[in-house]
Amino acid sequence: MYRLALVAIMIVPAIASAAERLAKNDIVYATIDGQKLQLDLLAPKGDAPLPCVVLLHGGAWSAGSRKDLSTPSWIDTGERGKSLLDVFAAHGFVSVSVSYRLAPKHRFPAQIQDVRTAIRFLKANAKDYNIDPKRFAVMGFSAGGHLAALAGMAESDPELDGKLYPEQSSRVQCVIDFFGPTDISLYADTPGVEKAGLVPWMGARAKDNPALYKQASPLYHVTKNAPPFLIFHGNADFIVPTIHSERLHAKLKEAGVESELVILKGRGHGWGGDDSLATSATAAKFLTAHLGTPK
Repeated sequence: MYRLALVAIMIVPAIASAAERLAKNDIVYATIDGQKLQLDLLAPKGDAPLPCVVLLHGGAWSAGSRKDLSTPSWIDTGERGKSLLDVFAAHGFVSVSVSYRLAPKHRFPAQIQDVRTAIRFLKANAKDYNIDPKRFAVMGFSAGGHLAALAGMAESDPELDGKLYPEQSSRVQCVIDFFGPTDISLYADTPGVEKAGLVPWMGARAKDNPALYKQASPLYHVTKNAPPFLIFHGNADFIVPTIHSERLHAKLKEAGVESELVILKGRGHGWGGDDSLATSATAAKFLTAHLGTPK
């Protein structure tokens, strides 16, 4: 939650070389309170509309950048010089990393409003970016996983949606959540964490505004209409304990929603190596199942 964890995403075999991909960086998808909100996009070249995967960075809602995902960095993708967008675009998906407003300057629900605005922007401009607006996935890591889960649900709460591109739906067809918090109020049990990490984001303590903490928690937005979920979590994660994903998975299943929970034994807030190969293969299979094979 406090930093985008080291997660290797290696999906094989690739189907598009770097020369066959089109990069568009620093696209302004909204300007809010004078701040330009941007996204980076990497798309396979071609004529047929392609499914889109929106990726969300972590950083405790107060740090991190879309560039963590769209440029080669300290994140281990398993391929030297490759970003996460490179990896997914190589498999025929339009891959997008999104910036969102950060705390403490911008408190909840600014972050989820921005994410859903970005999705609607991409749908509104689907023809320009060769996107199939009916085939969207959202994937996030840590705090980004929380936002991905919330973006996949909570459609009935207008406060969690932006006001731009109202003619478009922010509905997605599936969600991949890497160790995202799902019940924010659980952190209230640790006063130091709540004071340092949550109050600057939420603007209040859980005991002073329990409704706000519930509104911010994906766990309380589960309905039978939620899209399919794939959830990854390490059982040695002391930043976002596994109980967050276990409870979300259980509630999704109870509601009749397709959900798969993958627990990695002995792994903490992120992993690499063979574990990444395994989780990546599972993620690729999930995306193909719910978005279809890129054409």
